[in-house]
Formats: sequence, structure tokens, C-alpha cells
Amino acid sequence: MKTIDLIAHRGESVDAPENTLAAFRLAWERGAVGIEGDFRLNGDGEIVCMHDDNARRTTGVDLEIAAASGEEVAALDAGILKGEHWKGEGVPTLRQVLETIPAQGRLLLEIKDGPRLVPVLKAELEASGVAPAQIVVITFHEDVLGEVRRQLPELKALLLTGVRQGDDGTPSPSAEDLIAKLEELDAHGVDAGAADCIDAAYVEAVHARGLEFHVWTVDDIEKARRLSGIGVDSITSNRAHYLAQGLA
Repeated sequence: MKTIDLIAHRGESVDAPENTLAAFRLAWERGAVGIEGDFRLNGDGEIVCMHDDNARRTTGVDLEIAAASGEEVAALDAGILKGEHWKGEGVPTLRQVLETIPAQGRLLLEIKDGPRLVPVLKAELEASGVAPAQIVVITFHEDVLGEVRRQLPELKALLLTGVRQGDDGTPSPSAEDLIAKLEELDAHGVDAGAADCIDAAYVEAVHARGLEFHVWTVDDIEKARRLSGIGVDSITSNRAHYLAQGLA
């Protein structure tokens, strides 16, 4: 069985507040090969790291990120709801997250915004000094993926999607339909929800077309072991370090 790449979902978010510098740094300290984070534009056109369009769930403050100034976002406490130990942990900018990445580390960068974010991302990456090979863009939005391929062709780009068991017991979309969509979008592969109906034949069909197959979000060791066994390229987890120990 090949060694599986384990990606820290929103950082090492089982133990630290999600999408914060603390969570990302903890993931690197624990030996993660990569982190995953969610990015959107604030009202000042800056890229900030937050999953939801409103800050309420992670900070307790009812604030729409797209309309908030940089100062308003910077004033948020993204740690206190996780515990007193994390009080004062802020919502980072993309620039701050990029600064945490070690020489061999990777960032799965989920774009939660629309295509308007892509030119800002291009400028940020050019200024960062981070190698293109260290950044993998992931998105559910086909128009965003298309714009990434057009403006940032040097970056790997994956389509996020769900796979479910159809009424006939087979995965939906079928491997053939998924491959057709990936090739239509000129994507490098897929990052799929880790459904039980995904089997070795499904993964092999995607790989046979030269496309990558990644999965999210898996916190159970037995499920991770099965997915590793069928050949997926990476597993994103809230507890990547725990899985790494269990699969060692």
C-alpha cells in the first residue's frame, strides 16, 4: 500500500480553531504534508481565510465578510469559541497563511468566492514567493475553476464534488461522467466527498485518464485505510495527525 498524503482540513482543526494561523501552524508542527483552507474576499478586496460567508459560527459576531472592512475582519476573535486557550486568535489573510507554509508544504486553497477572487489571488501568489507546485486550488464552482485555469495555468486545480450511491447502486456521477466533466473543465482531477460507494474501479478509471483523485473529509482510521487501499491521492481530515499515527 502506498503512503497516503494526509491534508489538515482547515488546519489541525480537531484541536485548534479552524482556519486560523494556530491551526495551520499546529498542522505543520505535527508533520502535515499539506493544509486545506477556505478563502473569500472581504469588503476591501482582501483575501481572508474563512469558510462561511458570515463570521457568526466561528467568532460569535454577525458580520458578512463580503461587506466587512479589513479592520472589521481583523478585529474578530476566531479562537474564543474553541476555548479560552485560543482567545485572541484572529481571522488570517491569505498572505499570513502563505507565510506559514514550509519549503515542502502544500496548501489546498478552496475558493469560496466567485471568479472575482482569482486576479487578487494571482497577485498575492506572485508577491509571496511560494512555489506554484505548493498551491492546489479546489472549488465547487466551474466558473471559478475555469478562471483559475485561464489566469493561473501553472497551478493545479481540482473540482470539488459529491459522489452518491444512485438508485441502481452505482456511484453517481459515474466515473465516465465525472471524467468527461473534468476534461471539459481542463481540471487536473477531483476532490470528492469520501462516499462509501467510491471503490477501486472508480478511482482507477479516473487515474487511467491521467487525472488525480483526492477525498474529503475523513476522521475515521478504518475509512482512511480503505480509501488508501483503493489508491486515492490524498485524504483531507480534521485530525490528520491522528490518522497519520493510525496508518503508520
